[in-house]
Amino acid sequence: MSRIIAGTAGGTTLAAVPGDNTRPTTDRVKEALFSRLESYGVLDGARVLDLYAGSGALGLESASRGAAAVDLVEAAEKAAAVCRRNADLINDRVGAPRVSVHRAKVETYLARVPAGLTWDLVFLDPPYGDAEPDLGTVLAQLAGHLADGAVVVVERSARSPEPQWPAGLERFADRKYGETVLWFAEPA
Repeated sequence: MSRIIAGTAGGTTLAAVPGDNTRPTTDRVKEALFSRLESYGVLDGARVLDLYAGSGALGLESASRGAAAVDLVEAAEKAAAVCRRNADLINDRVGAPRVSVHRAKVETYLARVPAGLTWDLVFLDPPYGDAEPDLGTVLAQLAGHLADGAVVVVERSARSPEPQWPAGLERFADRKYGETVLWFAEPA
């Protein structure tokens, strides 16, 4: 069971995606991640993009903690439906429609993003079975849509290799939490 940890919607229980095709971020990892993001000062008023959103937990946590706008991108029909339910719940709790859900493949969504649209914070938590070159392609597509001072967070299995960072994106930190590793990157 996933929940919003802090902020306006703190304590809200989120619907989970049925089946075993998604892997929710644990509360321990989420608490550590958001503590770090708050220390970076990137949450308040941020435009957030949650790619491979699953239930939308990371983007929704951002909305609860003061993000101005959150885009959840999920290709799987069942997961996108859960994202919509969770987004409606959080939008009601924060008192404004801050969260939008986009049912699309990540690569397709990014290819259609208008020039000039940027995000301050981006989460990528692709299914562990996806090939690393696909992640590199997504990171390359994303690099041109980052605001100055943006933070990109890639969540993977601790057994996965480090992503191939494209030109325009540079890793500045990483943290391991049991079987999960988080890589932090910024515009180069």
